Amino acid sequence: MISTNGMERAAAISLAKVQEKAPDLVSLYKAAGAGVRRHGLEGVRAAVYLVLDRSGSMRPYYRDGTMQHLAEQVLSLSAHLDDDGTVPVVFFSTDVDGSTELTLGGHRGRINELHENLGRMGRTNYHWAMDEVIDHYTESGSRRPALVVFQTDGGPTSRLAAERYLCKAARLPLFWQFIGFGDPDDNEFAFLRKLDALAVPARRIVDNAGFFHAGRTPQAVPDHRLFDRLLQEFPDWLAAARTAGILR
Repeated sequence: MISTNGMERAAAISLAKVQEKAPDLVSLYKAAGAGVRRHGLEGVRAAVYLVLDRSGSMRPYYRDGTMQHLAEQVLSLSAHLDDDGTVPVVFFSTDVDGSTELTLGGHRGRINELHENLGRMGRTNYHWAMDEVIDHYTESGSRRPALVVFQTDGGPTSRLAAERYLCKAARLPLFWQFIGFGDPDDNEFAFLRKLDALAVPARRIVDNAGFFHAGRTPQAVPDHRLFDRLLQEFPDWLAAARTAGILR
């Protein structure tokens, strides 16, 4: 029998549907639901995006399944927030390398399959990927908030452009949750900490970004901890965005 507890009633996609379409994600779906409840997000509806770094140093994370695992975690979280069962995915390096959609039931092995067909891995530029997400959201016509999970293993080549795009996007219903992979002592991540702390309201109307570091072996981070970090700042942003008239 399917449970009728609060998580089941509030989830955008039911456990029964996940069991039917993606039984291999049931455990992640339940862990994501627990995280949603812990952060008071039951019943919240939001689009979920995933942005993945394809700079050359990311190769080992695609090879060992880390990137596929992150995508499955984000897809499982999206099932609680968005009823379409789809996560738009943007791959970036020097430019936008490609974009696609990850779907429940169509997710297995999908990230590596796509990555291997995208050709040469380049350098790191956030702003083109941010622009792709902004365009997709704007063209969708949605008025719902969006949680953008943005993964990278270092700072961008064009740091001023990344700052400019983040500040520009602050007036849109988009929250950018950055995740760092790699050496936590690497100075490359100082930029992401700076981006997370850009002044409000001097630089941006609301604090529209968060950052956390997942370490050298992100796949070893327990699912419940990963979901907690993904959702930690989202509720505060939702409240601030409503107060500022970004969300109605």
